[in-house]
Amino acid sequence: MKVLVLSGPESSGKSWLAAELQARFGGLLVGEYVRRFIEKEARETCYEDISAIALGQLQWEDGARARQPSLLILDTHLLSNMLWSHALFGDCPTWIEEALLARHYHLHLLLSPEAVVWTDDGQRCQPDLADRQAFFQASRDWLDRHQQTYQVLRGNWAQRRRDAFEAVNRLLGA
Repeated sequence: MKVLVLSGPESSGKSWLAAELQARFGGLLVGEYVRRFIEKEARETCYEDISAIALGQLQWEDGARARQPSLLILDTHLLSNMLWSHALFGDCPTWIEEALLARHYHLHLLLSPEAVVWTDDGQRCQPDLADRQAFFQASRDWLDRHQQTYQVLRGNWAQRRRDAFEAVNRLLGA
């Protein structure tokens, strides 16, 4: 099983690209638990919600891993939970990073916020490009610090799709 993660700031194309990758390569796609959590709770998220959101994401991931697909595509993982917790609340439960580091991911596709337009979907909160760039850089810094394998995706939608398809072809040895 190869595990692929899409990482980066909001509105950079992670969910769209995850669906494109699944359509092209098959595999099992795990979405963002936080979106379901926000819809279900119908209120502002608070710091006390962070652990519940992270545990929900882990449950979805673990359920998918147990099915042993040849390709597991994660629309997000605990890195986003951790970075959003710091961005919104200035802190994060320490167990989240520990749990993240205890797992293996074959490749992260890190999506840059440049060259694509931010779209408000009712759950997003970083319309300022500078905020999204800071989130991108924090993601990249963490991936570098922990020696994670990643590829940055830039450019318009077609370029991101093309580069992602090439990266997944290499990952799968095609």
